[in-house]
Amino acid sequence: MTQNTEFWFDPICPWAWMTSRWMSEVEELRDVEVTWNPFSLAVLNEGKDLDAGYRKNIDASWGPARVAMAVREEQGQEKVKPFYDAVGTALHPEKTDESDNRRRFRAAIDKALEETGLPPELADYAEKDTYDEELRRSNARALELVGDDVGVPIISVDGTAFFGPVMSPAPKGEDAAKVWDGTLALASYPGFFELKRSRTNGPIFD
Repeated sequence: MTQNTEFWFDPICPWAWMTSRWMSEVEELRDVEVTWNPFSLAVLNEGKDLDAGYRKNIDASWGPARVAMAVREEQGQEKVKPFYDAVGTALHPEKTDESDNRRRFRAAIDKALEETGLPPELADYAEKDTYDEELRRSNARALELVGDDVGVPIISVDGTAFFGPVMSPAPKGEDAAKVWDGTLALASYPGFFELKRSRTNGPIFD
């Protein structure tokens, strides 16, 4: 039986990117149908007292999330994943040395739209609030399922939701399938809340 799965991502999050690579692998190995949903860390962090550097990054993050939502609203749900694949590649494994995140994010958006054949004018939504309410609703739906003390990635499988898993590097092949099976086994138990250990490395892109 097909597992109806939803995956929430903010394009700028490297950990969500790592998990999305695993989820893409799982799609090929298990009977899983994934709906890819934009999420906004800027929305999540509205009104919070953040470190100045992180606040600047979060404020710039509106751009990629807004464009991802604009892609969904104007081009259809099936275009979200190709856009995310392209913009995520530009933002993470192909990350440039550009220190201004707003410019770096815009360059990644432009490149992703070109690579996916999507209208280049969609990039203009990075500076518009046209689909901010849709972003807020997407955030709210994810947090309603999983709780409000998490970020991304968020995954829901047939209505059972969880944050993570946070992994580096993303498992491939049979390892990816084994991790999926184990994740579902844990998530299916109503009394399960957390499994964690200290990170020993950052995102490994390969």
